[in-house]
Amino acid sequence: MRIAILGTRGIPACYGGFETFAEQLSTRLVERGHKVTVYGRSHVIDYKEPEFKGVKIRLLWAPKHKYLETLIHSILSLIDVTRRGETDVILLCNAANSPFVWIPKLRGIPLATNVDGIERMRAKWNSFGKLWYRIGEQCAVWFSPFVISDAEVIREYYQQTYGRDSRVIAYGFDERDREIARSKAQGESEWLKPRDIHSQLGVSPGEYLLYVSRLEPENNAHVVIQAYDLAQKEAEKAGISLKPLVIVGDAPYAKDYIQSLKEMAPKDVIFAGYRFGEDYRALQLGAYLYFQATEVGGTHPALVEALGFANCVLGNGTPENIEVIGGAGKIYPKNDSRALSELVLDLHRTPEVVAELRRAGFERAENQYRWDIVCDRYEALFDEMCQKKA
Repeated sequence: MRIAILGTRGIPACYGGFETFAEQLSTRLVERGHKVTVYGRSHVIDYKEPEFKGVKIRLLWAPKHKYLETLIHSILSLIDVTRRGETDVILLCNAANSPFVWIPKLRGIPLATNVDGIERMRAKWNSFGKLWYRIGEQCAVWFSPFVISDAEVIREYYQQTYGRDSRVIAYGFDERDREIARSKAQGESEWLKPRDIHSQLGVSPGEYLLYVSRLEPENNAHVVIQAYDLAQKEAEKAGISLKPLVIVGDAPYAKDYIQSLKEMAPKDVIFAGYRFGEDYRALQLGAYLYFQATEVGGTHPALVEALGFANCVLGNGTPENIEVIGGAGKIYPKNDSRALSELVLDLHRTPEVVAELRRAGFERAENQYRWDIVCDRYEALFDEMCQKKA
């Protein structure tokens, strides 16, 4: 099949979850004999070759603007893929792009929309941004022949709000260090080998806590830092040596919030900025505990990857996080920094519990969230789309 993936910043992935998804899915589809094109934004992707691991890269212009970038790039991408007429099926990422999905329908190109989470709930959007995402949800329901949710919670939302069912296909975890993660899950020592990023940040594998997310208010880095501050004070009273906290992430339009995080952070909080590739995998592999503090969205790719890296996960008590973790981690009441601080202290005292949850997390990822499983489901969907067109 000739498959086009639209709606992300592009590949090679250098930003977030949808970009990682596009890279992992597209490269696997190419390995299976399909022809895949991934559209991206020319000011984001600094990659000069026409292909990446056999995937064609199509970079188009978009303005660097918080509210117009996605809108304009999606219009240009949909017009381009329709005009070129070289595509059997389109996968569109993000409901914000849905108001324009009627464009490829003019040439009868089947399209599926992965709606992502309930993005209009994010605090970063003003009233226009929230309205646009609401319109996007409605247009995905009206105009997309196929709708994809990444979690049962999101599927239920679309059923209850719009009366529209959707396919549930989650994300996968990075398997490049799979055998090392397996050794971590089994209590072996290979994962404790330091890598360059550990030296750069001044931490050792197994001796730090990890938070990964875009640094935006609804991802609750401030709750994690508050909890760490509380745990640090209690640890000093109890004579416990609390491991440092590494914060991985950034955000292009949240400088004030990020500055507030740095101002409130106690000692031993390390802001590592964006990290991708080898650095990101090394930090995931070496974590003692992993925080998933998000409260908006469906299946968060970083959470799935944390499980796949055999981490002991502490998850914010939202339905989405509870669904993904599935008993293979610890859940704290939503946004409760006090409860989270107590969990952190308890897990410093009980490394045997941490070891057990590492095993459980890795097994859950292996059984539910491998990229090959995800690719199987998308390949079957694309085949169905082509057959219905015929």
